[in-house]
Amino acid sequence: MPPTSRPLRKLGFLTIGLFDEADPRRGHESTLEIIELGERLGFDSAWVRHRHLQYGISSPVAVLAAASQRTSRIELGTAVIPLGWENPLRLAEDLATVDILSGGRLNPGVSVGPPMHYDQVKNALYPDTADAEDFGYERVERLLDCVRGKPVTGFSGVEGFEVFSDRVQPHSPGLGRRLWYGGGSGRSARWAGEHGMNLLTSSVVKAEGPDESRDFAEIQLSHIRAFRAAHPDGEDARVSQGLVVIPTDSATPEQRAKYEKFAAERTPRTAAPQGPARLMFAPDLVGTSDEIAERLHTHAAFREVDEVAFALPFTFEHEDYVQILTDIATKLGPALGRPAA
Repeated sequence: MPPTSRPLRKLGFLTIGLFDEADPRRGHESTLEIIELGERLGFDSAWVRHRHLQYGISSPVAVLAAASQRTSRIELGTAVIPLGWENPLRLAEDLATVDILSGGRLNPGVSVGPPMHYDQVKNALYPDTADAEDFGYERVERLLDCVRGKPVTGFSGVEGFEVFSDRVQPHSPGLGRRLWYGGGSGRSARWAGEHGMNLLTSSVVKAEGPDESRDFAEIQLSHIRAFRAAHPDGEDARVSQGLVVIPTDSATPEQRAKYEKFAAERTPRTAAPQGPARLMFAPDLVGTSDEIAERLHTHAAFREVDEVAFALPFTFEHEDYVQILTDIATKLGPALGRPAA
């Protein structure tokens, strides 16, 4: 088995946090219990997805605020907050507050672009400014400025009994270095590098450029290298990879059958670029930890990273996530060179 070019330094996981509309508390509690389990198992980070007008976490910052009070060590991230739904200044206040409460453990990941189904939601979201909203990189720059402590107003000082600041409060030193961009294109990767962010890569990339015949790993590798070439930290710039990984070491026969069926149903979409955006999807990795490790060690992009946030499948049961996370922490992590906690 060829060694990874970068020893695995940080082991993380990503969950979507689904819930039943009739009992939303149970789903949110399940997510918090999974994060607590992740800390006990020795994971370095736990990440939550973001879903609006769906039965998944719509307010990850609030969920992570709760998680920050039920954990003490594990880093907490969002992968990712779509900024088209957010006011950057208000979001910066929330992020800084949770980072302070967590003791500096927050890793906010963001992305740009118009909200999904924008024509159907814009009148509720931006009734007066729908046609004037900018959903490009400038929105991220506004967030970066707010989080990093740049002035947002020309006024500060005392007015009567009130004291005002010209920058977002609370200000959390260090949070500006822990902002991540979720990018699936070479352009996004370069932009994130130029602006000193960290890069979140996932199981989705865009097939682009003259050599669209390249496979998923090669495209993702090109994004990582473009990001680091543009980043002030160069080869030390942080990149985290988020493939869907399902180890079966301690799974029951019924669980293994379910996992294999899940992956098989999603495999056809990995054969060629999908849709007008020409998205390419990575295959889900199902098998024993040794089998998965062998595949990862030959994955061109994985060999360039030392951080991962393995994505949990969307629709499994709580006990499935317990089994998968336990195997990742105790079997797969060590097989990738990271000792078990």
